Amino acid sequence: MRLYIFLVLIFSSQFLASQNLNYQSFGIEKSLTEDANAIVRFNEINIQINAIEELIIKKKRVVTVLNKEGNRHINAREWYDESDRIISIGAVVYNQLGNEIEKVKQKDFIDVSAVSGGTLYSDSRLLYFEYTPTFYPYTVEFNVETKTKNTGFIPPWYFLDGYLVSTEKSRYNITYATTDLKPIFKEKNFNDLNIVKTNSDTSITYEANNLKAIKYEELSPSFSKIVPQIHPRMVNFSYEGFRGKINNWEDVGLWMHSNHIINKDELPEYTKEIVKALTRNSTNDLEKAKIIYKYVQENTRYISVQVGVGGIQPISAIEVDKVKYGDCKGLSNYTKALLSEVGVTAYYTHVESGSDKISFETDFPDLWAGNHVILAIPYDNKWYWIDCTSQVHPFGFIGDFTDGRQVLVIKPEGGELVSTTSYLNEDNYQKTEGSLSISDDTNIEASIAIITTGIQYDNHFILKDKTAVDIVKHYKDNWRNINNLNIKEYNFNNDIDKIQFTEKLTISALNYGTKSGDRLLFSVNAFNQNSYLPNRYRNRQFSLEIQRGFLDEDEINIHLPENYTLEALPNAINIETDFGSYAITFDKTDNGKTVVYKRKLFVKEGEYPKERYEDYRNFRKEVAQNDNLKIVLIKK
Repeated sequence: MRLYIFLVLIFSSQFLASQNLNYQSFGIEKSLTEDANAIVRFNEINIQINAIEELIIKKKRVVTVLNKEGNRHINAREWYDESDRIISIGAVVYNQLGNEIEKVKQKDFIDVSAVSGGTLYSDSRLLYFEYTPTFYPYTVEFNVETKTKNTGFIPPWYFLDGYLVSTEKSRYNITYATTDLKPIFKEKNFNDLNIVKTNSDTSITYEANNLKAIKYEELSPSFSKIVPQIHPRMVNFSYEGFRGKINNWEDVGLWMHSNHIINKDELPEYTKEIVKALTRNSTNDLEKAKIIYKYVQENTRYISVQVGVGGIQPISAIEVDKVKYGDCKGLSNYTKALLSEVGVTAYYTHVESGSDKISFETDFPDLWAGNHVILAIPYDNKWYWIDCTSQVHPFGFIGDFTDGRQVLVIKPEGGELVSTTSYLNEDNYQKTEGSLSISDDTNIEASIAIITTGIQYDNHFILKDKTAVDIVKHYKDNWRNINNLNIKEYNFNNDIDKIQFTEKLTISALNYGTKSGDRLLFSVNAFNQNSYLPNRYRNRQFSLEIQRGFLDEDEINIHLPENYTLEALPNAINIETDFGSYAITFDKTDNGKTVVYKRKLFVKEGEYPKERYEDYRNFRKEVAQNDNLKIVLIKK
């Protein structure tokens, strides 16, 4: 009996030793599990700035995963290279009772190159732990410590991971050895959340508790504009041995130019002769710039290069000329060097790229602002922008990747914030015109021309490089409302001077309409039905944001069958709202044998209060209903 009791006690003590009561899943507050795929139980980062060239970061992260969708929020990973070293790393997995079920040491982490598909070579690597669960919920505790000589970048902090993830406790702590090393912070989206900030002579701490999960809402601002966050930056810093001091954007540009861009524009003599010959007969700098841009598009290709200082410094122009490839930094610097050789001024420019328009903030100069480099060319009191990684975009057209945002133009005398081209509302234009004939057996034949500019051009001009199979698929997907669609002929014209794309097609289709006795019914809008209807939200939380407006105009001549006539001509429709407008008209010509259908849909860019969302939804609902309007013909 004594032996039995002894064994039970031994087993119990071992069980308790491997159990962490804090990681039990069933005790989590209900408000944190609502609308959540995962819960960040504890997320802490401790940053020690010991010297201008010594930064130590310790992270501890505990995540309870509730379902399959939550697996990606474990985030048990760390990047490293020669400058950023991992001191220690490990993870522990617990079941829903808080019992330890797996312990992961550094040797158990997967070690891979952090090279993406578009990267030729990189010294950046990634250690990560990938867990395949057999049950839910489960909890992962992740710990890592890193050390770097680079203080130019200090990690920002987001108190929520993403949509459908709640946070139980989040803590950000930074200590600095001297006041010269004290960072500056930018706080965003704190609102009335319970985020507590404490200061001492050598440290700053932020702490947040019990932040509920956010559900995604269609047409809301991007997550980065919603989530509570802090962004630190150093005034005095070092990056790969290059020291600097930043108080404004001018300083950022000056540091970049003097340390990483200057003296990288050397070119071989034979290339100098080539570009001079190409531009010899050019009448102005803009014409020269277009020729050089075309030369770069035809003679180089994009491949990312991220080694050492290459994370921020472009490879030299002479190296790009030799290998005929480069990343955004290298290609921009190379093009800048070519332009300089023929007397055209261009500036290396940092931008935050992506479909979301994210601008650099006037009051927060940041060395690491931006994820992409383009070129700015001043000419005749106007800025022209080119993305030297693109082999397809016309000169001066940047599309929705870098449009309408503040960027950092880097000049020899310093940096300057400038706004890139905005494609506003009517700039994003589509004109559809043509004729359609419908037979008494409801088959149709049509000739259509579609002209696009602005962002709509960006969405269409890529058709010119697609295969015939993909082109046919594109139109069948776009015109799903036309059954049995047959693309008989198509041709494209890409006007790179006007930045305008024209599509001309002839099509046919069987059984487009329906018959009912002596009547024939068919949808009058065959080629631009807009059926989009935003989701409904009973209690919307965020504002409505329309990032890019557009204008569609349509004019179609509809030829009726000989033995049919209109039963009645539909009434004209005109809708005016704060979000845009919609209008359609019908006119009879050719003694009633032809109906001229005209349509105009305008959607306006802007941000509106969440209370207006349902009004916008009603506007789009009316558009969708009227775009499906049918004409009724009756047999003579």
